[in-house]
Amino acid sequence: MRIRFVQPDGTEKCVNEDPGVSVMVAAIRHGVAGINGDCGGSMDCATCHVYLDEAQSKLVPPPTSHEIDLLSAVVAERRPTSRLSCQLRPFDRSDELIVHVPDAQ
Repeated sequence: MRIRFVQPDGTEKCVNEDPGVSVMVAAIRHGVAGINGDCGGSMDCATCHVYLDEAQSKLVPPPTSHEIDLLSAVVAERRPTSRLSCQLRPFDRSDELIVHVPDAQ
């Protein structure tokens, strides 16, 4: 699975990961700036907030109610496409998932 991380200034970093690996883990493994993941992916902190590309929503399951609750605590603007990257686990190798990194965590 290819994941394209778009930074607030428009620069991009594309990485390849195995299906099922979370976007947060992929970001940390590949040194993507702006995704902290302080809780290690246990859905406790919201420091892995990203904006999912709107057209990409079909590539991942919808957020759980717990994720929605945590998104109320994000530092950057919360948008309809806000997600916790620890909960985004793309499964299809043939597609590219595009996520936008917010300007603050």
